[in-house]
Amino acid sequence: MASSAISSRDSGNSSQISLKSVREALIRLEDSIVFSLIERARHPYNAPAYDRLYLKSSGSSLAELFVKEAEHLHAKAGRYENPEEVPFFPEDLPSPLVPSYNYPQVLHPAGASVNITKTIWNMYFNELLPLFTAEGDDGNYASTLASDLVCLQAISRRIHYGKFVAEVKFRDAPLDYSSAINNKDKDALMRMLTFERVEEMVKRRVEKKAMIFGQEVTIEDKEDDNVDCKVNPSVVSRLYGDWIIPLTKLVEVDYLLRRLE
Repeated sequence: MASSAISSRDSGNSSQISLKSVREALIRLEDSIVFSLIERARHPYNAPAYDRLYLKSSGSSLAELFVKEAEHLHAKAGRYENPEEVPFFPEDLPSPLVPSYNYPQVLHPAGASVNITKTIWNMYFNELLPLFTAEGDDGNYASTLASDLVCLQAISRRIHYGKFVAEVKFRDAPLDYSSAINNKDKDALMRMLTFERVEEMVKRRVEKKAMIFGQEVTIEDKEDDNVDCKVNPSVVSRLYGDWIIPLTKLVEVDYLLRRLE
């Protein structure tokens, strides 16, 4: 799991979170996302795992059932007590079986509930997955869905970190943000949160990581400009450019609109 922007030593002291610590967490999450995509690409698309008709009487796809059951287990272990974790199916999750941990109260209570997992779910299965998996069906649905779950969790965590980014930016310039918040001016907030140069740098960095992490490494490796990668680096760049970065900013705006409640 990628390192957190808030650590145990920060517990009870929310003032210690900084934009630097959040950025470092976001950069480490890039590694998690790239590696999770590489692992998922080991299997073909495996369409039956996502077909609601495959299980006939259940009314749900195998993917939905898999993620729901996994989240029930994770909830019992206390995963969703962590403000950085957001479940895809928050309805009827069981209470933790472990003692509560005193996580730092970094986020504003009204904004902490921002959740766009439905959007992430649809993006991942309907748009992203076909871009980096081969056509076909190898029958390994359990392994496939286990990889899907890791991808979903890493991408969701990265996007929902927007709440922490927004909180830190608000603390750095509360007067600037308060005006736009009071006016419910989403466009102004989006402009304040957009830094195109940084976004381009992030897209180039994740593309390079996909190229490096996805190579087959042998002792006899030689310099070769035509290296085959396990996941096309341009797909990872597109994932960030078309979805992760825009959805993160959407989370930031939604959070900030609730920040003064």
